[in-house]
Amino acid sequence: MTFGTERLALQLVNDAVRQEGSDIHLIPKEGCLLVQLRVQGDLVHHRTISTDAGERLISHFKFKALLDIGEKRKPQSGSCEVTNQEETLPLRISTLPSATGRESMVIRLLPQSFAIPIEKLSMFSHSAKKLQELASYPQGLLLFTGPTGSGKSTTLYSLLHFCSTILKRNVITLEDPVERKEDHVLQVQINERAGITYSSGLKAILRHDPDMIIVGEIRDMETADIAVKAALSGHLVLSTLHAKDSAGAIRRMIDLGISKEVLLQALIGVTGQRLVKINTASHSIKRTSIYEIVTSPTIESIIDQLPVRHKYVSLPDLFRKGVALGYVSSEEYHRWMASEISYPEKRPAAIPVKTE
Repeated sequence: MTFGTERLALQLVNDAVRQEGSDIHLIPKEGCLLVQLRVQGDLVHHRTISTDAGERLISHFKFKALLDIGEKRKPQSGSCEVTNQEETLPLRISTLPSATGRESMVIRLLPQSFAIPIEKLSMFSHSAKKLQELASYPQGLLLFTGPTGSGKSTTLYSLLHFCSTILKRNVITLEDPVERKEDHVLQVQINERAGITYSSGLKAILRHDPDMIIVGEIRDMETADIAVKAALSGHLVLSTLHAKDSAGAIRRMIDLGISKEVLLQALIGVTGQRLVKINTASHSIKRTSIYEIVTSPTIESIIDQLPVRHKYVSLPDLFRKGVALGYVSSEEYHRWMASEISYPEKRPAAIPVKTE
């Protein structure tokens, strides 16, 4: 790889960091490679580079991530690090072939800054306090759900740091990949070639005397089953699950073969999360999290498919509250509502509840 390609790669990463971007998109176009950045949730144009330079750039990142440079017909994924004068920044690399035979690439930036306290992540203080309360339980299963890029990993790392440093618990994580290194925690990297999958890794962790286990994602029936059994055997288990909202996550666990009776015993809470753009006092825009937190007896009502008659502050309720308090613009609220319409999944009706 030429020095010019390495310099271009580092420049793009530094540009993304300066603009507080989360991802770099390299998209092949006719006669060029389009570079876009994901900034505050929006995909924005950054620059274009020539086709030849673009192919060298993609090959450079594939080389650093130990991917097959010659393979352009199959999707590949991996990770690597880049170092500038200030820090070493881990990257997650993903390639996808296009119909033209050229590759596209998405580079996720994984900043290694200290875990952000949960009270600084949440728009509302009562949500942060409730999450800390649930993370203080000695055992049980706590699930987090939301679309890709909704901040689930950031929330997990915040609670991980809280439990390991404040509560002095033995925390072990199972991640794919390890996104942020924590000194007080034993972190295990998924490595399917070495036989470390979510299910096999979780079995091994249970023999390592953990107080709290963080599973990056529940993807299959076996992992769901082991996570529930771990929660029932005296461990606190935190994990993520792909679903539209809290109610959808509960139904997803049932779809994965967990019986309603067992799930009711294990599950202590489910959190649906979104990142929301808010207006600040300096008139700048930043993003913060809102958390739809479902606990018992609402969990029981959802599992039994009964109308929800208990206090249950839904994501739309939280959005409307943010608008009423002036944190969220009405344009942001309507944009979010329009995006939610694309999900046809039904959920138990929630009674709007006034909170602090």
